[in-house]
Amino acid sequence: MKYLNSGQLGEDLVAQWLQSTGWIILHRRFSSRWGEIDIIAQYDQGVGEVGEQGGNFSVSTQHSMLAFVEVKTRSSGSWDAGGRSAITPQKQAKIWRTAGMFLAQYPEKADYSCRFDVAIVYCQKISKNLTVVTATQEALATSSAAGYKLKLQEYILAAFDSSIDNG
Repeated sequence: MKYLNSGQLGEDLVAQWLQSTGWIILHRRFSSRWGEIDIIAQYDQGVGEVGEQGGNFSVSTQHSMLAFVEVKTRSSGSWDAGGRSAITPQKQAKIWRTAGMFLAQYPEKADYSCRFDVAIVYCQKISKNLTVVTATQEALATSSAAGYKLKLQEYILAAFDSSIDNG
């Protein structure tokens, strides 16, 4: 339960941070037979012209970007470098295949630019008796919920190569 709770809280923090920077959250925990993607977000960079075609108005989406985000929530001093070493080539392949399933399910987004990001969130259980003051690296975002303090410590853009062999 602790693992699920802190993982969900980490995903919540990243989703809120993405929204605060202009991203639209399309899906949380998108699942396919290949695996799960924690967050799928869309960013529209200066949406192009609005034009009329055959009596219908259309908006250019050529500047839209999709981010498939893997969130790793860990306590400080975790064994796997804050979750970085948990993103193995096998995990990347699962995310890549699941992203392909998403794009097949939503073909209108198939022409968008796509990238695979990783968010590193540090999680610390809040102790009622905690009086120690520590210096820490500046976080991109922080929150406290359900007895935990969370910090979005690092957001890695295009964290792994999207040309993974699907074979």
